[in-house]
Amino acid sequence: MPRFLTFALVAPLASFGGIAVGERRSGWDRPARSAVLGLLGACLGVEREDDAGQESLAGDYALALLCQAPGLLLADYHTAQVPSAARGRRYATRAAELAAPERNTVLSRRDYRSGAWHLAALWPRGEAPRWTLEELAAAMRRPAFVPCLGRKSCPLGLPLAPTIDEAPDAVAALLARHAGGPEARLALGPRRTLRDALAGAGGRSLTVTLDEAEAERIVTPHESLRTERRRDQPRSRRRWQFDLREERVLRVAAP
Repeated sequence: MPRFLTFALVAPLASFGGIAVGERRSGWDRPARSAVLGLLGACLGVEREDDAGQESLAGDYALALLCQAPGLLLADYHTAQVPSAARGRRYATRAAELAAPERNTVLSRRDYRSGAWHLAALWPRGEAPRWTLEELAAAMRRPAFVPCLGRKSCPLGLPLAPTIDEAPDAVAALLARHAGGPEARLALGPRRTLRDALAGAGGRSLTVTLDEAEAERIVTPHESLRTERRRDQPRSRRRWQFDLREERVLRVAAP
């Protein structure tokens, strides 16, 4: 039976950004594959300039996400001062930008999610991935860099709490984590958990997303809702380039 590394992605404030163009920085209702792999890279201490390490993260592992609560949309109207653009001039630090003689004010709107609650399942795609599941779990427990859910201003609200378990498929692993994981036992009262409070009235069914090719191997009962195209498959972190990916959205019954 295959093994899966499951972990929690819970934050009081999260940013699930999509393609950022101009002043409008919109976001999704769930994390991107690139964002979760970036979080994993932060735990491992993989730098953006480490092309080999980033390539291993992007190609060696499959990912599935269970959405318990997408969170409430929160828009932030953000203002920042930046120096005027000039050919051949680059600033190494934010302090250097602010010290420039000419500065302009830039206005943007950035979308956040408050109260987002997701679970992730990770498993190797090949026979010899660079890091074993045990090594990934150890890095999550003692991360090299501070993990965040989107931007640096979005720290985790709960520990990642990685666990490795056997399951028939990724959906079964996520449902088992949903039913008996450590974060599922956080109570707000004698009859209400924090997870259910964030989910509201929509807790009878859950949404699971994963790669289109991986969805064909799912044996756990589910309903296929749709296929979406997302530009979140990392190509180059150094140049900040991402490829399109087809993602299947499934509906499953809550245990």
